Amino acid sequence: MLILYSKLAAFINWILFLYMWIVIIAALLSWVKPDPYNPVVRFFYNLTEPALKKIRRLLPFNIEGIDLSPLFLLLLIVLTKEILLPKILESLLDSAAIR
Repeated sequence: MLILYSKLAAFINWILFLYMWIVIIAALLSWVKPDPYNPVVRFFYNLTEPALKKIRRLLPFNIEGIDLSPLFLLLLIVLTKEILLPKILESLLDSAAIR
């Protein structure tokens, strides 16, 4: 059971790492204004826009036209990877060790 928890945590960590790079690429693409009908652009937009839209709704400000929601999303991903995920894994491992 301990191996399963650690493998699950490693998989979630990998998914968060991948999504972090997807957010970075989508933010960089938004700076160059590519063709919005390009399939690659649509792919990145469809993966990131739901989360970014929620952040924009919660934090409805930008600085002189600069959208800061990707920065907040990256911060949330990093905090989840570095703080929340290890704490969850630790508590799962502790509860599994007690059984």
